[in-house]
Amino acid sequence: MKRIFIFIVVLACAQSMSAQLFSKEKVQNLQNFDKPRFSYGYILGFNSYDFNFDYSADASNTDIIHDTSLGFNVGLLGNLRINDYLDLRLEPMVIFNTRNLKFTNPEFTSEFESSREVPSTYVHVPLLLKISTKRINNIKPFIIGGVSTSINLSSNEDNPDDNSLGQFRMKTNTNYYEIGFGIDLYLYYFKFTPSIRGVFAMSDELVRDNDPNSPYTATIDKMSTRGIFINFTFQ
Repeated sequence: MKRIFIFIVVLACAQSMSAQLFSKEKVQNLQNFDKPRFSYGYILGFNSYDFNFDYSADASNTDIIHDTSLGFNVGLLGNLRINDYLDLRLEPMVIFNTRNLKFTNPEFTSEFESSREVPSTYVHVPLLLKISTKRINNIKPFIIGGVSTSINLSSNEDNPDDNSLGQFRMKTNTNYYEIGFGIDLYLYYFKFTPSIRGVFAMSDELVRDNDPNSPYTATIDKMSTRGIFINFTFQ
């Protein structure tokens, strides 16, 4: 009996939420919000980065373990309305993240030799095309995709020291492609947009060690970033 009661309550709540979201009689908030050609906002969010490694064909002891951690994003939004369903967006952000690498080469006998911390501070600038559905009362789902570029302020690219002295180096500039989805929520005073997006580097980001036979970088053919953004936009 208790289970039946809980089921009925959940079903009633679901029907109530559905009616609120999709009822044609619901009053729309911010009815003219999307009409201006340009609009602006700000972005707060979280990120999770890791690396994708491609190894050379003759490589041995190729396992590199990479641990991800949660970082955060903060940025601005500039939106150009093309029509009711298409928008062009510029979203410059500052992104903070730290990754940890564990090299499993049997030559390494200490934590200093086998582990590298890779802190990253990115100035990240995506140019995105947003494709929206028709607005349904106070919600408007969309998909989004495009390209981006970033400057890694913590790359160490120009540092003469390499992994032999404990310095892991990456290239400063990287280009990416991005794809994701989200939903615009038209609240009483502002538009709130949660979204999730995948970010994938298009080039090799590794700066190899000075020694061509380095146990850290010699076996890596390509190292590229991939990540997930969970952003909350306020307009």
